[in-house]
Amino acid sequence: MATTWSIEGEYMEACSCIFLCPCITKNATTPATEDFCKVAMTFAITAGHFGATRLDGVNFVVVAQSKAIMSQGEWIMGIIVDHEATAAQVNAIALIGSGKAGGPLAGFAPLVSDFRGVEQRSIVFERGANRRAVKVNGVLEQIVEGIPSVVASGECLAIDNTFHPANKRLNLASALKSIIHCFGIDWDDTSGKRNGHFAPFTWAGTA
Repeated sequence: MATTWSIEGEYMEACSCIFLCPCITKNATTPATEDFCKVAMTFAITAGHFGATRLDGVNFVVVAQSKAIMSQGEWIMGIIVDHEATAAQVNAIALIGSGKAGGPLAGFAPLVSDFRGVEQRSIVFERGANRRAVKVNGVLEQIVEGIPSVVASGECLAIDNTFHPANKRLNLASALKSIIHCFGIDWDDTSGKRNGHFAPFTWAGTA
């Protein structure tokens, strides 16, 4: 029997590209600013379910590494789920995050050649006016700060109609810190020159 699901909340990410990431502006068909792309996308669910399993308040992170041109595949990927999540919640997030349950990430699943599993760890997600931050002790720490608009008070510059699983409209941000050490993916940057995004997300699918 098919299982329907939906989740909504807040997303943030930081990647290894120098701001502004060409993967976003060229639909993942042009090389990243490095010989690879290393990225972590954090999703803080405010409300959601997977069948009868409630997912309200569950945070998870999708960590990936690709070749310079992301659409060429051969991705490495792993998923981190809140340490307080139940077994049913972890299973649901694993299916959603890997794209096996349909939804926006299903289109990226064929690009993953090396899925390195799911880990449970404490995930701390912080949300400010134009700043988002995530910390997973020992393995991940990212802080992004939105680029303020000079024509729309209190808002950030944004890019619209993007090819991105979180949302077609993304706030543009600088990654003030991006440290990744998990699933064999390593990245350390505190230059403030790297790319970030944040946006609300609303997903649904059928597994």
